[in-house]
Amino acid sequence: MKKVLVTGATGSLGVAIVKEFSKQGYYIYIHYNSNETKAKKILKEIDNHGEIITFDSKNSQEIKDKLANIEVDVLVNNSGITRDNLFFWMSDEEWEEVMETNINGMFRVTKAIVPKLIKKKDCAIVNISSISGIVGNIGQTNYSASKGAIIAFTKSLALELARYRITVNCIAPGLVESEMTKDLNKEITNMIPLKRYGRPEEIAHAVFFASTNSYMTAEVINISGGLAR
Repeated sequence: MKKVLVTGATGSLGVAIVKEFSKQGYYIYIHYNSNETKAKKILKEIDNHGEIITFDSKNSQEIKDKLANIEVDVLVNNSGITRDNLFFWMSDEEWEEVMETNINGMFRVTKAIVPKLIKKKDCAIVNISSISGIVGNIGQTNYSASKGAIIAFTKSLALELARYRITVNCIAPGLVESEMTKDLNKEITNMIPLKRYGRPEEIAHAVFFASTNSYMTAEVINISGGLAR
C-alpha cells in the first residue's frame, strides 16, 4: 500500500489533497499544526485510512522525531500562511513568520523525509507554490518571495534527486476557494479569464497527477484559470 504525507492538511486545499489520495487508495499521514479537531474529522471522513501527525514546522528536532519512523512514497509540502501588508508597513515579524513557515518549514520536513525516499526510490515530492510566486502580488512581497523560493527549491532539488528516480514538481494555484479567499471582493473574478475561483479538488487532481507521472520532474504546473500566463 502506498503512503503519502500531506503537511498543512487541515486547510481547504489540504483536505482536498487528502481526499484525492485516499480515493486513490493511499494511506494518509494527515499533518496539522494546531487544529487537532479538524484533523480528526478529516481522518474520520476517509474512514480512518491513515493517521494524524502534528509537529511545529519551526522545530527541527520535533520534526525529526515525529518523522523518524514514517516511510512514504509521496511527500506533499502544503503548509503555508499569509501575512499580507504593503511593503512600506510590513513588519519584520510579518516577513519572518511567512518565510519561517513557507520556506524553512518545507526545508525541514523535506530534509527529514528525503533520506527515506532515496533508500526507497521511485517516489515523488510535490510542493505547493502559488501564481504569486510567478507574477507577484501587491501586498504580498513576503508571500510572493516565499512562493517564488519554493519554485527555485523545486527545480534544484529535482536535479539532485533524479538519479534516485525521485520526481520533484511544483503546483502553482491561482485564486482558489478557501479560508484565504472567502473575504475577497467577488469582482476579482472578472480578472480571471475563466471568470471564477478554482476549486480545491481541481488543484488536488493536479497534485496527484504530479505525484504519479514518473517522467515529469522540475516542473511548475500553473492552475490559475488563465490569470497567470
